Amino acid sequence: MESKRIIRYLLISLAVFCIVFLPGFFRLRGLRQQNEQLQKRIRLLKEHNDQLKEELVKMRQDPAYIEKKARDKLGIVRKGEIIYRKKQ
Repeated sequence: MESKRIIRYLLISLAVFCIVFLPGFFRLRGLRQQNEQLQKRIRLLKEHNDQLKEELVKMRQDPAYIEKKARDKLGIVRKGEIIYRKKQ
């Protein structure tokens, strides 16, 4: 009779433990995953920001770089140049 009581007490204790702690555990696990994703995004944004800073320095210091960008993005050509385009 005593062993049944101990088993019942243990089962009730286990159920209470699961009810109290499992939701918090799953929430914590979800928050950790979200934190990892946000840390990865921050790292990627910092890298992109560094690239943009480098490009800004080049644009401020190198007129040839500005000319190259204008030619690439705006299709600007010099007088007398011929443009060759690939068929798509």
